Amino acid sequence: MKSELHVPSDLIFVNIVEAWLLGCLKIQMGESVDWSAQSSRLRLALVEAYTNTVRHAHKNQPHLPILLRLELKDHKLLLEIWDYGQGFDMSTYFPPDPTEKKEGGYGWLIMNRLMDKVEYQLQINGANCLKLEATLPKD
Repeated sequence: MKSELHVPSDLIFVNIVEAWLLGCLKIQMGESVDWSAQSSRLRLALVEAYTNTVRHAHKNQPHLPILLRLELKDHKLLLEIWDYGQGFDMSTYFPPDPTEKKEGGYGWLIMNRLMDKVEYQLQINGANCLKLEATLPKD
């Protein structure tokens, strides 16, 4: 199963983004997945990715669209979040030290803890792509 969603770069659409992801997965997988255990994890990873795109990649550029792509094969999920901002050089990222009580910088850590694989690619045909992969355990 494959699905795409084009959405404006505005935080008011975060509920639509969440509903799209969970709706697609529930339609395709039905009761073969324990949604009470999986929906929180998937929602948090997606919301973190989407809000980072709006706040950072498209900062001060709300006219730029965000493209979400979902692919599901068996119980393997691939979610791509495409943005048209300048991109982020991952070599400059250093995880925050929790003892410093820093407010930002935790998104990458959160996504990596929730998903099996997280990958970020800069400038592919004028866009950047964040890929989130996970295997959904069978109920």
